Amino acid sequence: MAVSLTVNGTRHTSAASPDTPLLYVLRNDIGINSAKYGCGIAQCGACTVLLDGQAIRSCVYPASSAAKGNITTLEGLGSGDKLHVLQKAFIEEQAAQCGYCISGMIMSAKALLDRVRNPSEAEIREAMAGNLCRCGTHSRILSAIQRAAKELA
Repeated sequence: MAVSLTVNGTRHTSAASPDTPLLYVLRNDIGINSAKYGCGIAQCGACTVLLDGQAIRSCVYPASSAAKGNITTLEGLGSGDKLHVLQKAFIEEQAAQCGYCISGMIMSAKALLDRVRNPSEAEIREAMAGNLCRCGTHSRILSAIQRAAKELA
């Protein structure tokens, strides 16, 4: 049985089983590599993508459950010559160290800023609580989200 998904505005079909985690279909079948495998139990946020604007953990989300929605990954936000406001802010604040968590961080931040244009520090911390950074750049990540929020305001 095949699974059809709309990812970053393009329809893709995969021969994956419907219960295959979305992360595996994105990475192995479609070639989208920004979402990362971190823990496999939805606790670290490295695999975060947006489904109809909501942040989801793709490592535990069945691909078939995403078939009717629109999936957005980091690749769908911007490119090297036209970065999204969040991508620019993360660069300007030097929020990435190793970079492994950053895609998930940016996608969670995007979901937040789409809901709340000018979030408080507490709202940012709450929205980002499920995303872990082993390098410890959380304060720079917070600053990047605040910078992006100001630019979007």
